[in-house]
Amino acid sequence: MFFLYANICLIFFQYYYYYYFLTFSVFMAPPRKTVLPKPLPEGFILTDTEKKKWRLGKIIGQGGFGLIYLASQDIDRHVGTDTDFVIKVEYQENGPLFSELKFYQRAAKPESMQKWKRSKKLDFLGIPTYWGSGIAEYNNLRYRFMVMDRLGSDLQKACESSGGRLKKTTVLQLGQRLVDILEYIHENEYVHADIKAANLMLGYRDPEQVYLADYGLSYRYCPDGVHKEYKENPKKGHNGTIEYTSIDAHKGLAASRRGDLQILGFCLLHWLCGSLPWDDVLKNPTQVQEAKTRLMDNLPHSVQQLSVSGASTDEVAKFLLYVNKLGYQEKPDYQYLKNLLGSAVRGGLDLSKPQGAAGESSTKDSRAKEKKAGGASGVSRAKATPLQDHDEVYEGGKSKAVPARYIRGPPINKPLSEQTEEVLPAVRRSPRQRPVCSYEDIDSEEEEEEEERPKPIAACYLRGPPVKPRAQPKQLSIKRDDVRGKKPPKNQHLVNSTFLHSSEC
Repeated sequence: MFFLYANICLIFFQYYYYYYFLTFSVFMAPPRKTVLPKPLPEGFILTDTEKKKWRLGKIIGQGGFGLIYLASQDIDRHVGTDTDFVIKVEYQENGPLFSELKFYQRAAKPESMQKWKRSKKLDFLGIPTYWGSGIAEYNNLRYRFMVMDRLGSDLQKACESSGGRLKKTTVLQLGQRLVDILEYIHENEYVHADIKAANLMLGYRDPEQVYLADYGLSYRYCPDGVHKEYKENPKKGHNGTIEYTSIDAHKGLAASRRGDLQILGFCLLHWLCGSLPWDDVLKNPTQVQEAKTRLMDNLPHSVQQLSVSGASTDEVAKFLLYVNKLGYQEKPDYQYLKNLLGSAVRGGLDLSKPQGAAGESSTKDSRAKEKKAGGASGVSRAKATPLQDHDEVYEGGKSKAVPARYIRGPPINKPLSEQTEEVLPAVRRSPRQRPVCSYEDIDSEEEEEEEERPKPIAACYLRGPPVKPRAQPKQLSIKRDDVRGKKPPKNQHLVNSTFLHSSEC
């Protein structure tokens, strides 16, 4: 009986030991770093899950976790530079390509998109075509790959080449096309969650076609028709691209349809104006969240006042105002949003510079350089403001302080050795009180200031009442040998420092 009891205890001990070992080894191990895969050789043949074969060409790009190759279905010939296919490749254990692959397999099948376009009477829907995927092995390493349409340059490069802004008609066109794309994605239970110019690709054959690419952060917000519940999680806060991510994402909420539309609204505002109100605090996600909240709380005026010359932001303000009123689980009216962005926007994309974009860009660059230079030298360039009288009062209810511009030399209670360190701070004024001036030639400024300075006040009047009316301070000649071991006369430090002041006056 004893041995039976001992065996049972041993079994339970082993069970709990392995349970806790596995638990802590999984949850406490440091996260594994994702790295770019080792390149596959040019001409390598891949076979997808549908048994179609693809030949790899040259590497033409890379993402955060994978490589992008040219590819062709003709496996007997070298892959030309004009091919229409690319293949994304990453290690099998990496996550982003797996998430993107699941989106295409569930929501972006070619036949599903064709059916949607017919039902909505659309000529074009900007979602890249998925052609196949699979697993490959090379040198004992396993790779996941996905075959896609080849696309052209991204919209970010077009924005940069046009001075940081796009024409208003172009911005409204992009907004309408993206609303069409988001409606299709949302109807298939997914959200994109990372809309930005770098993820908008122009067509390879037709540059006027725009595709929303990179679904590595796509999220299934409504699996099997059940919307994710509203639940804030600060540990997951600020997810996405900080400039454009939604306020919901800042709070740690799961991505939703209204979040996608808010991200789009911030993008439209950036493309139209060339900047966002929170550009200066991007390193602090909490401040970015607060700035976005202020913008949304003060609509439409907060957006309308950002209008640039020749391009009002009224349409974007109305767009964001509608999004701001949406519930977390509420379905948007996509047609209404398209109408808000204008019903007469037709024709191809015009990615040329808007009027005044070059000048504004250069001005912005010069301001940034000036700010950087000022920060490096420690000099602040304040606006010119009229000088005001000082109203400072000494502690203990003493008389009104003498303005700093009349004080020459150090305070009386400072030793002589500290005079040179204290003179400059006493002469300088605060940024609000001093006008704009050139700090390149301090000496010339001091000379000009001396010419305009009123007649100096005698030092005996600067610290309390004079010893005697119209009394002049007397110079005391005290030998060092006389004062060794003796206490100095009362107020000797006052007399000595007064003498120093009078000599400077």
